Amino acid sequence: MANLGEYKRRWRTVAAAGAVAAVLVAGTVPAMAAGPGHGVARGDQGPDKSDRGLDKEALRAALAGLPDENVTGGLIRMSGADGRWTGTAGPSVPAAGAHFRIGSVTKIFTSTVLLQLAAERRLALDDTVQELMPGLLPAGYYPVTVGQLLSHTSGLQIMTCATDDMSPREAVDASLACGEPTEPGRATRYNGINYFIAGLIIEQVTGHDYGSEVRARILAPLRLRDTYVPALDDWSIPAPYTRGLVAVPGSGGLKDVSVQNPYGWAEGGMISNAPDLARFFTALYRGHLLPAAQQKDLFRMPAAASGDTQFSYGGLQRTEFPDGTVVWGKSGHVPGYTSGVFAIRDLRRLLVYSLNPTDRSPELPYVLRIAGAAFDVPVPATAG
Repeated sequence: MANLGEYKRRWRTVAAAGAVAAVLVAGTVPAMAAGPGHGVARGDQGPDKSDRGLDKEALRAALAGLPDENVTGGLIRMSGADGRWTGTAGPSVPAAGAHFRIGSVTKIFTSTVLLQLAAERRLALDDTVQELMPGLLPAGYYPVTVGQLLSHTSGLQIMTCATDDMSPREAVDASLACGEPTEPGRATRYNGINYFIAGLIIEQVTGHDYGSEVRARILAPLRLRDTYVPALDDWSIPAPYTRGLVAVPGSGGLKDVSVQNPYGWAEGGMISNAPDLARFFTALYRGHLLPAAQQKDLFRMPAAASGDTQFSYGGLQRTEFPDGTVVWGKSGHVPGYTSGVFAIRDLRRLLVYSLNPTDRSPELPYVLRIAGAAFDVPVPATAG
């Protein structure tokens, strides 16, 4: 069982992991003020015969007070055997089905495609990057496997030298030119380069672009009509969408960053909404997208990895709360957007959340409050 310190560290990673570079565009807009209906969670109170355990008052309280200077709006969607509830708050969230940038939640779409390719025997998790893409890693690098990419145990350099005007291959090359790798399999080190390389492997193995594979293998079969893989030069976001607004230092105002460079690609570039994300993760956890062997890999943890936060061979983060409750999922962050999908493995409860942080202060307390309400677990006092 994780102690409280470990719990806080793990959920700090949930809130922050997966940040990608983005260009801030559009003009400065005034800071949002609370108006009629704002600051109160607008929850769906419809009848639900399956409602056996959700604390809807706690869920509503998790969104109460928005907007404030740190978060301009939020959305919670709960589903599963314990009941259903959807609530929104704040002027940046126009509807419960609004689109938002999902950041590193994208990684689970990427890992699912790779696990499907493994099921088709077009690659294996033990295959190395050097075998699948000769010349991508410099000569003399440690052999790095597909499984190590997906579980963030590759030891490759953090993407500190990539910029938002680079293609995926250029971003990988620039990152590999900075610093030195460490031995794979020794520790978990969350790193976007792993999923840029994963996307390149998908294209190499299939002969199709990354977006086409995601659409054909996941979006179309599940009828995820509100989920998109934007082209690298497509900065738009379809309406209705939640507005990403970040603070402009020294001005007191906010800048609208809803339209921004989708630099994240296979690592963090996708757009979706809460209903689609719930459908995708439900289908994934129920085994509708993967055969039995790869379904096992989806939740299998690397034996040799270390660190407070670890990821499975399917890219899922495992988080254990102080009371022993275990949830699996993924978070994402790009400027103006923080989101996540987490569920108990038997899907008794599945949480999708989305927040619009101003980046004035960490959004971790808001995420902790949502997690506590969603899974009926205690949260640190700092979360209030």
